[in-house]
Amino acid sequence: MYKKQRHLFTTESVTEGHPDKMCDQISDAVLDAIYQKDPNARVACETMVSSDLVVISGEITTGCSIDFLKVVRDVIRSIGYTNPEYGFDADSCKILVALNKQSPDIAMGVDQALEIREGAMNEGDIEAIGAGDQGIMFGFACNETPELMPLATSLSNKLVRRLSEIRKDGTIGYLRPDGKAQVTVEYEDSKPIRIDTIVISTQHDPGVSIEQIKKDLHHHVISHVVPKFNRQ
Repeated sequence: MYKKQRHLFTTESVTEGHPDKMCDQISDAVLDAIYQKDPNARVACETMVSSDLVVISGEITTGCSIDFLKVVRDVIRSIGYTNPEYGFDADSCKILVALNKQSPDIAMGVDQALEIREGAMNEGDIEAIGAGDQGIMFGFACNETPELMPLATSLSNKLVRRLSEIRKDGTIGYLRPDGKAQVTVEYEDSKPIRIDTIVISTQHDPGVSIEQIKKDLHHHVISHVVPKFNRQ
């Protein structure tokens, strides 16, 4: 007799104030700022954050001038770190810029593609630009959600997005920028049948009771994101 196969699948997403997400946003902002002035620039920028410290490093080839300190502080300010009590403040945090020009070895492969150098193709503006450092990413689409993402991924993303929205619009005034959401979905024969667990973690002002936080998050976050038939 056939026995249905069941398993759990969990996905976690973080808010814009989480250190990992902050790093991504700062690196992206540096890239955007440079490309606005120099579309042909080459940018390899990494960001690290610690308590009251931001470090941006990497290799950049460009002829434009960028105020990196302003770019970094603008990102941090837009996230919501504007109060020294949070342990991180856009106007007072220390910023270390360690950006260098791209190494000659990598630049050689980028300035002109290998196919051009070997005469294997006709020269053209696009074809003449090599990739430099290369990587491979892979993924797949599924029909579990309109976004073609796994249900747990879709829900965790929406939960943290909602968490940021109600913090910024003042719906819950005691919230702080850092937070995350974790969603576990139960599958039966590779089909999602129910939401097993939802975990939401968020920074908050001192003195707020756990009971109040649970009540507010359930009412203002979970109830706005999770389908009613899946809530328990």
